[in-house]
Amino acid sequence: MEVEKEEKTILEENHMSNEAHASPAASESLFRNRFYQTVLISNIFLQIGIWVRNFAILMFVTEKTNSDPLAISLISVVEFAPIFVFGFIGGAFADRWKPKRTMIWCDFLSAVSVFAVLITLMFESWETVYLATFVSAILSQFSQPSVMKMFKQNIHPDKLQQGMALFQSLMAIFMVLGPSLGIFAYQHFGIYISIGVMGVAFLISAVVLFRLPPDVEEEKKEKRETKIMQELADGFRYVWKSTTLRVLGITFAIAGFSVGIIQTLGLFVVTERLGKPKEFLQFLLMVNGVAMLIGGVIVMIIAKKIAPQILLAFGMLVSALCILGIGWSTSVPLTLTLQFINGLTMPCIQIGINTMILKWTEQSYVGRVNGVLSPLFTGMMVVMMSAAGVLKKLFPLTGIYTVSAMVLILGAIILVPIFKHKPKEETLATAPVSPETS
Repeated sequence: MEVEKEEKTILEENHMSNEAHASPAASESLFRNRFYQTVLISNIFLQIGIWVRNFAILMFVTEKTNSDPLAISLISVVEFAPIFVFGFIGGAFADRWKPKRTMIWCDFLSAVSVFAVLITLMFESWETVYLATFVSAILSQFSQPSVMKMFKQNIHPDKLQQGMALFQSLMAIFMVLGPSLGIFAYQHFGIYISIGVMGVAFLISAVVLFRLPPDVEEEKKEKRETKIMQELADGFRYVWKSTTLRVLGITFAIAGFSVGIIQTLGLFVVTERLGKPKEFLQFLLMVNGVAMLIGGVIVMIIAKKIAPQILLAFGMLVSALCILGIGWSTSVPLTLTLQFINGLTMPCIQIGINTMILKWTEQSYVGRVNGVLSPLFTGMMVVMMSAAGVLKKLFPLTGIYTVSAMVLILGAIILVPIFKHKPKEETLATAPVSPETS
């Protein structure tokens, strides 16, 4: 009982401390929020750089290596491996460093690395294009938790889900336009200009971020004596002690398994199940992107009415059924319809996850919690992506897609016990004497 009282007191102190950080009022429009305006503008330039990078480098490597599968797959490895390796470390450092400064430096260093790659490219060292992806992927593991931390500081809790929905809609727009943008840049201007555009986009993003409100000065604390490994361990313990975050971690790993196993097999759905040429894959991706944009807008409208864990479970369940249908379908209209429905519910998954992390995590732990959970998803996804080729040789495509769907349904079921859980802030506001529910 004494322990419970002590924990309750700490929660109340943290809650009052967070309220003291001048969080914007719930009635304030997101578009009037200076932080939100700035991060949206910055993200537009980041997305331009990322999509030009992804497809220009893909086209360039394909031409240089005569479509060597190993060289092409290495692009995905250098993009995702840093997420798994540096995710834990980046989250811990994000909690130590000031988020605004971290975000600016990460974008600036990304731009510098890109221009360095451009110089080496001019001397015919074409393999350095991998470095552009590798370095920016590493730096994103430090900047992304900082963005989450600033969301926590500058967006009212009631607006978090709505804010994430709009953010997701922007990503969906680039899922539709991005591939065409990257291919256009490469085909019309070549690899040098494409890499240059990427560097300039990152640099502009860094400049835009100077508009961010100043970092919140936390209350004076004792001089930090803990080492980085101790803080990493604290992050794991924090997740483990929270029922909600622990369940979310398991869901992350399950979702990574499900997504990873089919991530690289979309081409075979097009050629084997639909009997279409490989170029038809772009239409599946475009349909998915348009649906994600619409889904993001829908979630933004209904965000306040649905708890994020319910939103996440719903998205996973519908996505699982669509994956199952896509794996078995031999009809082009049916596959496109399922792809559209899957895209509609994808924002439910992504927005639900991000909102849960922000709502169930104290501000001082946001970076580390993000650093613990994200690699669980990415790690499982990378492992299953690596095994997908072997599995495709051993099992039929329908069987692989069925397993992926069943695993995702399991992830949705695991979330059911936490449907009624509320974040600490809401618990304190509605029932200040009740035990912790998260």
